[in-house]
Amino acid sequence: MDRSFCLYFHNDLFRKGFGKHSLTNILGQVNNVLSIFPLLSSLGADGILVEYEDMFPYEGELQIIRSPFAYSIEEIEEIKTLAKLNKLELIPLVQVFGHLEFVLKHEKYFHLREVAMFPNSLNPLAPGALKLVEEMLIQVLQRHPEAQWIHVGADEVWDLGESEDSKLWLKENGGDVGVLFLRHVTAVCLFLAELRSGIKILFWEDMLRKMSAVKHSLFVGKLLSKYQEAGFSGMWFASAFKGASEVDQMWTPINHHLQNHLSLLKVIKSIIQYPSITLQGIALTGWQRYRHHTVLCELLPVAIPSLAVCLQTLKYGEYQKHRKTLQTLEILDFLRTI
Repeated sequence: MDRSFCLYFHNDLFRKGFGKHSLTNILGQVNNVLSIFPLLSSLGADGILVEYEDMFPYEGELQIIRSPFAYSIEEIEEIKTLAKLNKLELIPLVQVFGHLEFVLKHEKYFHLREVAMFPNSLNPLAPGALKLVEEMLIQVLQRHPEAQWIHVGADEVWDLGESEDSKLWLKENGGDVGVLFLRHVTAVCLFLAELRSGIKILFWEDMLRKMSAVKHSLFVGKLLSKYQEAGFSGMWFASAFKGASEVDQMWTPINHHLQNHLSLLKVIKSIIQYPSITLQGIALTGWQRYRHHTVLCELLPVAIPSLAVCLQTLKYGEYQKHRKTLQTLEILDFLRTI
């Protein structure tokens, strides 16, 4: 199967812990990365999609949004080196619209909220909003000069259209929230194209479904048809190997995720009906928590078997039971190291 398999790890997977009483996640220390990267590569992963959130060592005006436990520049360099040694491409993910609680929870940025009570969504029309995300992108890409891809998130901007700025804009521009969404994302993409020529940009597509031309296309086939008509030529699919079943899940339901991936394979096979669209990769997401202020989902160690089953299923185009023994040996060998 000629496509990339990229594992998406939310920031908490890279969190180092908050003290002796806190739960520390598997990639918390750099030496744990040394243990897991070879396993991921052996299972068929080609890259890691990393959402640092507040674990990135932001500087200057942005220093306030970095966690006290954020990685140092030296630690990021070591993670990059380990990824390269294991032939894993790192793709940074910087949220530019929704899921910005780690920024908008700070009083300094209250005025950039779409809704004053909630820190999750950026008001794209507020003075300084675009400048904020541009500076975040600049700093992250400075630490990833080799990056050929960047992901700008942009999913679940639930409150978009609720601020007075947005209501006025919608009133004057046809009332399509999807268009308002695209206005901001397009500005971000144009900035990135100028900042680093040739970089390829990814974003989650759920907010596109709010556009009047797309929102009634509830089935995947209709969505693909609409995106083909809109001129999309490259597309990634995304799935989940952990965390997406319950907000406070403690143990990964492997069969649930396996069946989801078997269904995804059917969708992948159907893409030949849309000749202008090329499937470029699949992101297997490992949710650590649903939002910045919610509890953790199940941690990575208990989800490793699910990761192996799902990744191998996508790699080989089916669930092959005869590979179970090899997977088990690799997983047990990895778990002995943590």
